[in-house]
Amino acid sequence: MDLRGLSTEIESISSQYAERLGIERDDTWFLLKLQEELGELTQAFLMRTGRARTKGRTAEELETDFRAELADVLCHVLLMAHHHGVDLEEEVARKWLAWKTEK
Repeated sequence: MDLRGLSTEIESISSQYAERLGIERDDTWFLLKLQEELGELTQAFLMRTGRARTKGRTAEELETDFRAELADVLCHVLLMAHHHGVDLEEEVARKWLAWKTEK
């Protein structure tokens, strides 16, 4: 997956959404929106694993919700990185892939 390209696409969509709704996306918004999405992921996980009320949702709906919330968290991480000028591909290579061992 090309994170740089994906980040650019997601930024465009988020920017249009914010403009349409009159949302100011400043440093605080990016952090709080990520936190909100993480909370939604937590709720979806708890419901999916039987640790919270399912609110009448089927197992299939709970699985779909969980997957969607994972995507939301990823997208908001990409948005925050883009906003702060962080190249996540470069940072992942530096922080994680440096530990990769050849086999």
